[in-house]
Amino acid sequence: MNRPAPLTLKVNGATHLVSAAADTPLLYLLRNDLALNGPKFGCGLGECGACTVLLDGVPTRSCVTTAKVALGREITTLEGLGTRAAPHPVQQAFIEEQAAQCGYCLNGMIMTAKALLDRDPHPGVETIRRELSRNLCRCGTHVEIVRAVQRAAELLAAQPAATAAQQGTHEGARA
Repeated sequence: MNRPAPLTLKVNGATHLVSAAADTPLLYLLRNDLALNGPKFGCGLGECGACTVLLDGVPTRSCVTTAKVALGREITTLEGLGTRAAPHPVQQAFIEEQAAQCGYCLNGMIMTAKALLDRDPHPGVETIRRELSRNLCRCGTHVEIVRAVQRAAELLAAQPAATAAQQGTHEGARA
C-alpha cells in the first residue's frame, strides 16, 4: 500500500493540494477532499458511468482512475461546467428537456455528452446513443437524454451568434 503524500491536482481550472496515496481512486479525492459531489459512486468498477469526469477532455471513470494517473492533467467535473445561475448549455439542455428522473446517471450522461459535442458539434441520434451507451440509466429517461444532447447541440451552435450579437450591441452602445 502506498503512503499518503502531497499530490497536486488541477480541477476545474484551480490547483488543489491533497494528501493521499498515489493509488487512491480519483473519485474519493474529488468527493471527500474537494467536496465535488457531481461525480457519484455507482458500481466502483468503471461500468456504470456515474463517476465520469473529463480528464484532458476525455470522459474518464474516476472510480477506477488513480490519483497518480490524474497528476499534471486537467480534471473537469460537473461543477466545472457551469453554475446554478449560469449553467453550461449541456446542463441547460438537460434541464429544459427534463432528462432526469432520479438523477443518479446525469453526471455521467452530461460529462459524456459534453465531450461528444466538443468533438462532434452535430452528432446524429445513433452517434449520441453509441456514445452514451456505457452510461447506465435505470429510470428509463433515455429518450429525454437523447433529446437533451440534441438540444445541447442547438444551444452550443447558437452561442457564437449570441456572442456576436452581444458584442454588436456593446459596440453600438459605444458608437
